[in-house]
Amino acid sequence: MAILLYIIIGIIILIVVLALIAPKSYDVSRSIEISKPKAEVFDNIKYLKKQQEWSPWAIKDPNMEKKFTGVDGEVGAISYWNGNKDVGEGEQEITKIVEGKRVEGELRFMKPFKSTSDSYLDLVELGNGKTKVTWGFKGESKFPMTIIMLFMNMDKAVGKDFEAGLRNLKSILEK
Repeated sequence: MAILLYIIIGIIILIVVLALIAPKSYDVSRSIEISKPKAEVFDNIKYLKKQQEWSPWAIKDPNMEKKFTGVDGEVGAISYWNGNKDVGEGEQEITKIVEGKRVEGELRFMKPFKSTSDSYLDLVELGNGKTKVTWGFKGESKFPMTIIMLFMNMDKAVGKDFEAGLRNLKSILEK
């Protein structure tokens, strides 16, 4: 009986220590240079329906259920998706638009894990008709996800999808 008690206490101490040292937040972003003027690039990132044309997740599940509510390209517009295990279920809402420069959103994931993150697409004019696009998201992890984050690298897990999406956007715009 005493051995079982020590094991349980040991497990509790391990969980507490892991929770204390685990990362509490994440911030993942990727950038790409596109040979198009900033206004033209902004027209392709501002609209949730247009984002589907270059989204890496739309490619991972072309049959996913999609719904759009609100006025696309305006604050309050929402894109809902429900797909296979590679894309899960969730929605993205446009929360802020800085015309010609930035689109911010809130990502609300329902499956496979419930979580909320802030997303953004930033544009910087580089001159000579070129634009730098930065796509990212950030958020806070709550227990027990904080412990899972010790064993999962969010940058590696999502970064490659951002890179693929930005390459898709570049390919579409530079045709």
